[in-house]
Amino acid sequence: MIRTTAPNLTRLGRCSACAVRSLSICGALDQADLAGFERIARHVHLAPNEALFSAGQTASSVHTLTAGVARLYKLLPDGRRQVIGFALPGDFLGTAPSDRYSYSADAVDSVSVCRLSVEAFSQFIEQRPHFLLRINEFACRELTIAQEQMLLLGRRNAEEKVAAFLVNWRDRQAQAGDERQTITLPMSRQDIADYLGLTIETVSRTLTRFEREKLLIIIPGGVRLLDSTRAGAIAAA
Repeated sequence: MIRTTAPNLTRLGRCSACAVRSLSICGALDQADLAGFERIARHVHLAPNEALFSAGQTASSVHTLTAGVARLYKLLPDGRRQVIGFALPGDFLGTAPSDRYSYSADAVDSVSVCRLSVEAFSQFIEQRPHFLLRINEFACRELTIAQEQMLLLGRRNAEEKVAAFLVNWRDRQAQAGDERQTITLPMSRQDIADYLGLTIETVSRTLTRFEREKLLIIIPGGVRLLDSTRAGAIAAA
């Protein structure tokens, strides 16, 4: 069950102390604006595999991920699933071109989000037009990621896809403050396969081949890169 922090608890300065504030849309807010943001925010916690929202539902809220990893996906008419992305702390989720969500999002591991109703968020933006610049930055970043995903699916072989995923995921983790060579992979092999347009068997074989070639070591919950330069070269092919 989704757990929500009571509204009065948000006024204790949780937003001011948020560890990912600088990575999120809130990084553009000064202390006065942040106080207004806290008044309309609700802090929600989800267990692994709990849904944040589903495609087709009324788009009533927007969300900033503050902890954990979320899986973004669409279901095809024949029931197959296409994972379109993974969200990390600081990512902004739930904006929709219409009044309904165009994709689904659920928790990969334990996830926390800052949830705002679309109505309250829209009023907040109207009173602070400078905030739109920050939101536009995030929209442009999402467009860039979508373009890279199109290239990943359309023009690369299995080794290049898996290497590109690992390198890009490592870089995103580094942006979030984790600069270790160990790449944490909380998502399943099936999630990765559905993101790369491969079978789970192909993903597993490719990782095993990379380990055999001493490109990486497979460890519980992730991989450790041994040859970042070669991994980057394969990813860029």
